[in-house]
Amino acid sequence: MRARAGLLWWLERVLLGTGICLSVWCAKVLVEARYTDTLPPVKVTMTPAADGDVSSRPPIAEGTVLARLEIPSLKINTTVLEGTDDVTLRKGSGHIEDTPLPGEKGNVGIAGHRDTVFRPLQHVKAGDALNVRTADHVYRYAIRQTLIVDPQDVYVLARTERPTLTLVTCYPFRYIGHAPKRFVVKADLVDVQ
Repeated sequence: MRARAGLLWWLERVLLGTGICLSVWCAKVLVEARYTDTLPPVKVTMTPAADGDVSSRPPIAEGTVLARLEIPSLKINTTVLEGTDDVTLRKGSGHIEDTPLPGEKGNVGIAGHRDTVFRPLQHVKAGDALNVRTADHVYRYAIRQTLIVDPQDVYVLARTERPTLTLVTCYPFRYIGHAPKRFVVKADLVDVQ
């Protein structure tokens, strides 16, 4: 009986310590994301070729704040950072590498986690307004369609002749673990201010 009480005492301490560590980690992630939301977009030099080839553009540092993404009907207002690694996507949404930047010709790709900044995308509808605010302009888009695709279906990020924005997140939204599909939102540029 005494051995069992000792084991339970240690188990209690281990679980309490684990809970404290997880709480501290969650607080750090939330504070980091809130701080990132306060940063203004930087002005980025855009020099892609006329055909929309972005390989000639100088590299942009991972985590650089490029823009703010707003979908008023869904109350989405998130920072767009360069890159799509886990550290970047914990802070906001991420510009998909090798796609044009907002303001460049072609298909701009932005990714975000389904359980954080892009959770409300499950309620998006064709015709909803979407804004991308950079350091010098506001790009206004209208959502054209949504798709559910396999992760290998990267054709959704293919170059386009007209200015397009593609949002990508995992699907289904309430799936536990690595989701098997991708939810894609396609939007067309309607105005620049």
